[in-house]
Amino acid sequence: LAVRRRGGRKRAIGTRAPMLVPLRPDECWSLDFVSDQLTDGRRFRILAVVDDCTRQCLALIVDTSLSGMRVAR
Repeated sequence: LAVRRRGGRKRAIGTRAPMLVPLRPDECWSLDFVSDQLTDGRRFRILAVVDDCTRQCLALIVDTSLSGMRVAR
């Protein structure tokens, strides 16, 4: 019988730039979406805005639908 061989692990080509560490507050922010479901089956999403230097949550926006225009604002 012919047994199919697994391929090797894919590796990154080239070198990666080191991550920049923010030195001051409000220098770099991160956005994260969290999704969950209510007991009645309706889904909602949370947009969390976090300052990378202080790790402080700047905003939590909760809604059943968040449009791209609203996120960009």
